[in-house]
Amino acid sequence: MRSAFRKISVSRLIGETKKSSRYFSDGKGRVLSEEERAAENVYIQKMERERLEKLKLKTEKEKKAVEKEKSEKKAEDEEAHKG
Repeated sequence: MRSAFRKISVSRLIGETKKSSRYFSDGKGRVLSEEERAAENVYIQKMERERLEKLKLKTEKEKKAVEKEKSEKKAEDEEAHKG
């Protein structure tokens, strides 16, 4: 039973490598050309910048909300001491 499984697995692996090798652009195994890779890197960097900017804005918004809450609590405490 194991030998049949091994034969199937090995033949499947060999078949997959034959199929996938035709997708490579050269013998070095590179799928993307240098221009495509550069464009992809620029896109990834752009998306990362946008993600970081959104995170920064979210953090600033939360920080302002916390500061506002603290100032409101402080105002309430001052009014409680006066009255």
